[in-house]
Amino acid sequence: MLLKKNIPIRYVYGKIKYEILFVAIYGIAIEIVYQNFHITNISIPMTVHTVLGTIISLLLAFRSNQAYDRWWEARIVWGAIVNDSRTLGRQILGLIDDPYEPDTIQPFKHRMIKRQIAWCYALGKGLRKEDPMPIIKKFVSEEDYEYVKDYDNKHIGLIQLHSRDLKNALKQGWVNPYQQIEIDNTLTRLCDSMGKCERIKNTVFPSTYSLYIHLALHFFLLLLPFGLVEIFGFLMVPVLVVITACFFLIEKMAIHLQDPFENKPTDTPVLTISRGIERDLKQMMNDEYVPVTHEPDAFYIL
Repeated sequence: MLLKKNIPIRYVYGKIKYEILFVAIYGIAIEIVYQNFHITNISIPMTVHTVLGTIISLLLAFRSNQAYDRWWEARIVWGAIVNDSRTLGRQILGLIDDPYEPDTIQPFKHRMIKRQIAWCYALGKGLRKEDPMPIIKKFVSEEDYEYVKDYDNKHIGLIQLHSRDLKNALKQGWVNPYQQIEIDNTLTRLCDSMGKCERIKNTVFPSTYSLYIHLALHFFLLLLPFGLVEIFGFLMVPVLVVITACFFLIEKMAIHLQDPFENKPTDTPVLTISRGIERDLKQMMNDEYVPVTHEPDAFYIL
């Protein structure tokens, strides 16, 4: 996720450098032909460009809104994951208890809470198509680690272990049926959030819609020099580059926002959010190894 810092020009320019280079060369070629060969009939009335530009602007605005909705939905889902993870930690620490041997229940509670931390990291890594096993190993027992290895989606295996331990807690009398239902409701909400993330990840933005806008935009920019050359003369090329940059930047913004789990600076910061969940849950169970919050060095967080 991009932060409220000065975003480097090289980052912005890097997104459209090839397009800008092509347009600049194309504009210079049109200018040379117009000035040296005095071919005045190559100009096109600006009315044509005004109509095309207005239509493409509306299409780009609609696409940008749809892409932002996908990104914002992903952020809302991860906000729910933060809340439900804290709720689960509170329920595990407050509801699960053994009145006869209170000391023996602490390792069980800590195992479930650390597994929830591993679940958050596993979901974030899985959405980005990265291997979550190294980070899972830091938080779960060897037995749980071996169990999760058999799952294609590691976060599903971890939530299944949660369900198994909750059933065991009910059998041991550590929770009553009402408490078991409440904790299970929290696990259900976590499953819902997991499914929503997977839906956003696996639902492809309509490719034909993107292709039509892309072709229309290129057609408009190919015609634009013929409308500007007679008005601006030698200044046509920089004006063309500025207008082109605006259109291409809006298109690139929409392309990046529509996929919020691709490990890019514009992504939903799932690993940073998971690190925050780790900090909160470890503080709740008074763990001595709490991750330190630090300011990011870059202009974005992942």
